[in-house]
Amino acid sequence: MEETAASAQNAPLESLEEWEEFVRSRYPETDGKPAFQATNPHKRREEFRNYEADARPSVRAFYRLNHRHQTLEFVRAKRREYLSLDRRRMGVWEAMEYLNTLVDDSDPDTDLSQLEHLLQTAEQIRRDGHPRWFILAGLIHDLGKILCLWGEPQWAVVGDTFPVGCAYSPTIVFADYFAENPDYRNPEYQTRLGIYTENCGLQNVYLSWGHDEYLYHVVRDYLPEPALYMIRYHSFYPWHREGDYDYLTDSKDREMLAWVQAFNPYDLYTKSHERPDVAALRPYYEELIAEYFPPVLRW
Repeated sequence: MEETAASAQNAPLESLEEWEEFVRSRYPETDGKPAFQATNPHKRREEFRNYEADARPSVRAFYRLNHRHQTLEFVRAKRREYLSLDRRRMGVWEAMEYLNTLVDDSDPDTDLSQLEHLLQTAEQIRRDGHPRWFILAGLIHDLGKILCLWGEPQWAVVGDTFPVGCAYSPTIVFADYFAENPDYRNPEYQTRLGIYTENCGLQNVYLSWGHDEYLYHVVRDYLPEPALYMIRYHSFYPWHREGDYDYLTDSKDREMLAWVQAFNPYDLYTKSHERPDVAALRPYYEELIAEYFPPVLRW
């Protein structure tokens, strides 16, 4: 697919939720379990369902930009740019209202606001009787999308995350587009381990840059470890849904994997047209936020 002027503007998706809609189609829910999971990461690509063929042109353009530009140096540069957390100071509810200014008028799934999406996820987790920290993780897990409000292109905010600095797994969606990534031509980065060591632990692995990694660093001092894993790795589908990259994980990662997988259905499948009552829910969630977070965080 040739690039157009629109894709050159780095915003091919009609809305951020268009990526999420594609992910749901790739991983349809079946009795609360993944309907597709690779057991052999070296499986030939033609044996996988060809989700790419059914994807909208805008989704293909998004993944092409993501896979072309998410290099190891790009990830390192974004970490230097953002992880000093000196952009803004605000509380969690204020951050939710700030994210709410990100308007997706053409969202194909629902006309709900960003804040209402967050409350939908948290309320479903709450109804299912999970711990309070789990509910809070559901409430805030997408707050890192405020990167869009600071001028970051879509491909540097959302998208399935993957390790950079080592060989790309064929289970990564649209993996063929990595041929356009400069790192693809660097032999050091295209071995199984690349710049890493066996079972080095995901905390030592650079994943493609986006809202997951950014928010993890904002909240890392305040939440239990399972919640932090949910936030940091919920878009790392090659790991928690395809069973890949286990050779980079350590014992802690493998212990936490079950929590990330428990969170995943809430991330993907709770969206509906039923509008939550923000005013009625706000006191409960402000109390929950105050239980774990100080009044003001660095962003």
